[in-house]
Amino acid sequence: MRQLQSKSCRRWCMTTMHLVQRTNGLCRRTEMHSQGSCEFRPRILIDVSKIDMTTTVLGFKISMPIMIAPTAMQKMAHPEGEYATARAASAAGTIMTLSSWATSSVEEVASTGPGIRFFQLYVYRDRNVVAQLVRRAERAGFKAIALTVDTPRLGRREADIKNRFTLPPFLTLKNFEGLDLGKMDQADDSGLASYVAGQIDRTLSWKDVQWLQTITKLPILVKGVLTAEDTRIAIQAGAAGIIVSNHGARQLDYVPATIMALEEVVKAAQGRVPVFLDGGVRRGTDVFKALALGASGIFIGRPVVFSLAAEGEAGVRKVLSMLREEFELTMALSGCRSLKEITREHIVTEWDSPHRRPLPRL
Repeated sequence: MRQLQSKSCRRWCMTTMHLVQRTNGLCRRTEMHSQGSCEFRPRILIDVSKIDMTTTVLGFKISMPIMIAPTAMQKMAHPEGEYATARAASAAGTIMTLSSWATSSVEEVASTGPGIRFFQLYVYRDRNVVAQLVRRAERAGFKAIALTVDTPRLGRREADIKNRFTLPPFLTLKNFEGLDLGKMDQADDSGLASYVAGQIDRTLSWKDVQWLQTITKLPILVKGVLTAEDTRIAIQAGAAGIIVSNHGARQLDYVPATIMALEEVVKAAQGRVPVFLDGGVRRGTDVFKALALGASGIFIGRPVVFSLAAEGEAGVRKVLSMLREEFELTMALSGCRSLKEITREHIVTEWDSPHRRPLPRL
């Protein structure tokens, strides 16, 4: 995956927000560092000649618990952008989540062929725009709404400010074409920050989760939850699932890595709704850790963008295949033949109480 990332950076001529990982080490550590704080407790002498990685998400069967997170403006990475990602996800038998700020519309992505797709939603000040967008996603065959709740304001993305990030003139936010909201103006700092400040509704609250349920029959996943308190409120508000996410560690400094927040959220959910992890996954072993901590599946973002930039659709297919193979191998070497056999007893974390940790060697 590092090779794909390196190749994508060499080939990527324009500056994009996804390259923040190169310029903000703290951001990168906050997202990822704690994946290494889990150690495995493999079981042995179990017949692992057959491994079943299939699972069901909101009633839809997929080939593996590895799904694609929403990442914006993918045509900045590759000319085919979201088209390529959609085809790769469909070929892998998994779910793609399309960003509100995609450079391909919901209708265009739907036209790439069959596939299970979710739609990520930002709530704009103009609720008519939101309602139109949700209905278009529903008509286009999208199966769920992933409501992003951690962005009433955009975090201070210093790379974007330094580079005066904006969309190049030949691209638009396709879902908003015709609504006078598809273009992003130049700004003295970040064009994206200015766009968010002018369009995204800072009054967004739990009442809006309930309002969304009145305008669509699609299940709503609440994306951006990091605490037990918000998990319980989300369930009370009618959320069909929770996505543990820190927005790629680009919103608020010093929030926990997603893997560290996951178990708190899982315990608060008490099995009432599925909990997913979004962020920090770079290997199949990371997928195993998340499932052992109670996640029903994981979403990947940056690996998709890097592989898309490097090799287009073939790159996204490759990264999904790599993660699948690594995850399957991890299951086999841990003695797990199906996802239900992955349990909390298969890992030890740095935050476990002393009695759970193995005794040191003498």
